[in-house]
Amino acid sequence: MTSSLHYEGELVVAIGKQGLRIKEEDALDHVFGYAVGCDLTRRDLQSEAKKKGKPWATAKGFDFSAPIGAIMPKDDDGLEHLFLSSNDTSQNISLRVNDTVRQDSSLDKMIWNLPEIIAHLSTYFRLQPGDLLMTGTPSGVGALNVGDSVVISCGKLPPCEFIIGEAEKS
Repeated sequence: MTSSLHYEGELVVAIGKQGLRIKEEDALDHVFGYAVGCDLTRRDLQSEAKKKGKPWATAKGFDFSAPIGAIMPKDDDGLEHLFLSSNDTSQNISLRVNDTVRQDSSLDKMIWNLPEIIAHLSTYFRLQPGDLLMTGTPSGVGALNVGDSVVISCGKLPPCEFIIGEAEKS
């Protein structure tokens, strides 16, 4: 249902403890773990909806629109100290399409750090165990085609890997 599918590699935060109006200093207590994922967008449908002042639901929410890698609990392998602030330059997130790097940036380029993201979102929504927060993407968003192989990685996290397939016929 698109002629312009775009990728956005992102850090994913898995919530492990319920919270509403969470304070920044308590935000990481609500994290179960981390993963990397891809926010896929039907860019043509998004542009059309923007022009008409309509919701982007069909552009952002569709089957397989947000693949993620395995979630690594924050207590595993020293992850409890990673991603604590926007100043953590030790981790890069990268996305490759057909073995060509398309996105590669350090996490310090994030506009908001993880405690800020969690605290802000929890003012609008009660965060629940199992909720997944996608944190935004580095520069380099681009198009995908049928058959493209995508790999997203960040530090010690398991990669997110997938191939763009043909649409199912009814």
